[in-house]
Amino acid sequence: MRSFESELDSLKASALHRSLRPLKGPQHCQILSGTRELRNFSSNDYLGLAASDVVRAMLADAVEKYGAGSGASRLVCGDLEPHRMLESQLAKLKGTDAAIAFSSGYAAAVGTVSALVRKGDVVILDKLCHASLIDGARLSGATVRVFPHNHLEKLERLLDSSVASAGPEGRVLVVAESVYSMDGDWADLFGIVRLTQAAGALLLLDEAHAFGVFGKNGRGLADKFGLARKVDFHLGTFSKAVGLSGGYVCGSKAGMDIILNRARSFIYSTAPPPAIAAAAHDVITRVFPGAMGERRRADLWNNVSIFTKAMAEAGAPLLHEPTSAIIPVILGENDRALAAAAKLEEAGVLVPAIRYPTVPQGQARLRITLSAIHEEKDIVALARAVAKI
Repeated sequence: MRSFESELDSLKASALHRSLRPLKGPQHCQILSGTRELRNFSSNDYLGLAASDVVRAMLADAVEKYGAGSGASRLVCGDLEPHRMLESQLAKLKGTDAAIAFSSGYAAAVGTVSALVRKGDVVILDKLCHASLIDGARLSGATVRVFPHNHLEKLERLLDSSVASAGPEGRVLVVAESVYSMDGDWADLFGIVRLTQAAGALLLLDEAHAFGVFGKNGRGLADKFGLARKVDFHLGTFSKAVGLSGGYVCGSKAGMDIILNRARSFIYSTAPPPAIAAAAHDVITRVFPGAMGERRRADLWNNVSIFTKAMAEAGAPLLHEPTSAIIPVILGENDRALAAAAKLEEAGVLVPAIRYPTVPQGQARLRITLSAIHEEKDIVALARAVAKI
């Protein structure tokens, strides 16, 4: 029997060993690591709401009104008013019949995919889909097929063969992300929608990194392109642009009822804290469509432009114009990415080294994320530090 120590030694030898980084204070663009202040360019808090006064006040008010815990799963006695309010508002925002809130984005993805398909069905995923979507597909018992990232010709071939193998009683589910979490690029939504509809398959779109950032009132990338009503299931989280925690799925009433009855991560989890659900409701109802949401989205895109320009001025222009707040710097080898992240930390900048299995082998990278509340001087300092590597 192999020992845990030998397994850990193997991870360390491959520069794949991970450990926690203790930080102090609230989630913000400046963060304390020990006694040292670092400029934080690693957070998914795209609109800078996680530590904002407005969201703090919303959460405090909700705790006063609804308390701290839910007490049980939704199907026992944890189905509280804030959960229903949040789901109603989500469905309205996304233009769907219904919605379900989960305790996390991971739980939403695993539960939704594994509930929608089962043995005899087929699920087709973009190769760069998040681990939670892959785990849900594997858990479902359905046949799993994968197409190279945004490779429409391969997707079309897989759809043809999958529809034939599933037969008239089977389901075929295509899964993609609107904005990919490690590359920051977009799905070819027009092509994916066209092929999925032509094949009579279902489409699940994960908008985790687009919700709150793109589209009218932050509805997402599908809304930006006018394709929202052609997506069968909209997945997302409250842990990024919303600044809180939790996940959701929106879709038809029958689809949501199937998920409620079959998603193990929903059925067997304590309901999300009611105060979190209430605060998430308030953010998507009052902040996203309001002046604050519009201003912060504009500030975010302005900061992306500042970084792009600063990199060019520092002599290290980006290979591609960023299309999201996620900007990868591909370095290849694991140890090289770790060394680069360490050098940035020495320069007072927190940017994580992302390695396999989060990204493919040989594509280790720095993953830079920008927020609406980053200051120009800090963005310029980041660009200069990255350019030196």
